[in-house]
Amino acid sequence: MTLIKSISGIRGTIGGPTGDTLNPLDIVKFTTAYAKFIGGKKIVVGRDGRISGPMVRDVVCGTLTGMGYDVIDIGYATTPTTELAVRMAGADGGIIITASHNPRQWNALKLLNREGEFLTAADGAEVLRIADREDFNYAEVDHLGKVTIDNTFNQRHIDSVLNLKLVDREAIRQRKFRVCADTINSVGGIILPELFKALGVDYEILNGECTGDFAHNPEPLEKNLQGIMDKMRQGGFDLGIVVDPDVDRLAFICEDGVMFGEEYTLVAVADYVLTHTPGNTVSNLSSTRALRDVTEKHGGKYTAAAVGEVNVTTKMKEVDAVIGGEGNGGVIYPESHYGRDALVGIALFLSSLAQKGCTASELRQTFPDYQIAKNRIDLTPETDVDAILVKVKEMFVKDNSATVNDIDGVKIDFPDRWVHLRKSNTEPIIRVYSEAQTMAQADDLGKQLMQVVYDMQ
Repeated sequence: MTLIKSISGIRGTIGGPTGDTLNPLDIVKFTTAYAKFIGGKKIVVGRDGRISGPMVRDVVCGTLTGMGYDVIDIGYATTPTTELAVRMAGADGGIIITASHNPRQWNALKLLNREGEFLTAADGAEVLRIADREDFNYAEVDHLGKVTIDNTFNQRHIDSVLNLKLVDREAIRQRKFRVCADTINSVGGIILPELFKALGVDYEILNGECTGDFAHNPEPLEKNLQGIMDKMRQGGFDLGIVVDPDVDRLAFICEDGVMFGEEYTLVAVADYVLTHTPGNTVSNLSSTRALRDVTEKHGGKYTAAAVGEVNVTTKMKEVDAVIGGEGNGGVIYPESHYGRDALVGIALFLSSLAQKGCTASELRQTFPDYQIAKNRIDLTPETDVDAILVKVKEMFVKDNSATVNDIDGVKIDFPDRWVHLRKSNTEPIIRVYSEAQTMAQADDLGKQLMQVVYDMQ
């Protein structure tokens, strides 16, 4: 089964039988349930560049108008653009049509509340309950909604980034940066050039056509980024920038073609923010310890949250965090909005480089150096994930050198390393993340836990 219903929305592969994939009938069902739950009269709809995007958009918009909602169709738009558009338009909610980092055959409905933030786990569960009941009532002919096209929100998003107090436009302009950006043939190729122009940054775009035919695996990991890394090694650029298809994840490449480190996107931006506005930080359990170290260096308190953007933002509000996010390159800056935003991350990172007068590689050397191994195990229909997690927890619960956290899967924290085992919200896999002083140590720790899973399958 490739239809995944989780805190990250309704996600699946396109085509195939109903109830098992993301197809028109299931799109209608979940869109209707969302509309019934959210209430009000106006919904924003935006989409990334995926090939299936027009089909999904037509079904979503048709369903919403059939429910009596007016739809603001903002067209090609990043996830953070759509989030901001909900607030800017005074809408009652929003639907983002994107499967984020998943391959081209996937698509998804990400559901937003009237604040432009993802639904909580409880609200998402209620949408699923409504969908399962299928007790739907559509609008009569005189009460159908209408669709309005509004293509202004990309510029409004950029303007909001430029107006952030910590975005030092003058320092960036004076540095005369030249950047190379890989936008994976999706919406980043539309909005990032406009951001660079506004910041006075010279740029070259790789894979900039918004065709949805992704040039490589769209997850912004080092193994998928040899093209831009080779380009950076040729020289002539100050920074390499990589985004995923919906532009909420962000990875940097140093001027010498070496990865800055996906985990260190948030660390670097947080260090810059904390330098100017000391306070607390939050990231998820699968993120590097370096954020904790940097936060404590600035006198703040670090808190870990369960994986999932809404879990992170909820915890950020609880502890009044000034910056937070996820180690997968997701920067959440409340001064802008409570959502991962690569545009905000780019502008703050460039501001930091400009003010410090250093290169990306020099900046990276100023942070604690941890190595994180990110492994995965494909699930089979017979895999009992709950039993696996119980087994892992039992293995370490009596180990006095380890701290066990089970708020999201099982995380085993040792003084000098950690490993986190959890079922993915976005793919039919178990993620096994581990961190230590060296990659060999991290990988070995992760594979020890992976063997436990294999033995139980």
